[in-house]
Amino acid sequence: MKRAVYPGSFDPVTYGHLDIIKRAAEIFDVLVVSVLNNKGKTPLFSVEERVKILEEATKDIPNVQVDSFSGLLVDYAAANDIHVSVRGLRAITDFEYELQIAQTNAKLSGGKLDSVFLTTNLEYAYVSSSTVKEIASFGGDISQCVPDFVAEKVYEKYNIKK
Repeated sequence: MKRAVYPGSFDPVTYGHLDIIKRAAEIFDVLVVSVLNNKGKTPLFSVEERVKILEEATKDIPNVQVDSFSGLLVDYAAANDIHVSVRGLRAITDFEYELQIAQTNAKLSGGKLDSVFLTTNLEYAYVSSSTVKEIASFGGDISQCVPDFVAEKVYEKYNIKK
């Protein structure tokens, strides 16, 4: 059984993330979408909220599991018998950063964690969680970036009625 992990902050999950999740789920028998508890960031949503949002967003994809972790991805992957990390790429600048992370993970894991890169559908190449939060914080329309139920939760965080 081929298992992979798609790690990320998902704060909030976007259509770009969901595009990668759907496509990766077609490649692997099991795709674990795991929310990183990144102590270096101040998230809009708690880890628990992001897990629940992802569970709702992926409920129709039977081979997707949602989880969370903190610490090193290589440790999480080893503990869960996962040998592939899925990463999405929007632009060449993403590749430079993600390549460095992939090489570091390969080294730290003793070659036991490989990385697979999927390019985001062009329709969503402009979307990032940071951009979604910035637009929403000013009351802008994020309906083209995230599912409706996610947009509602984002606006709630900013006390914006839509």
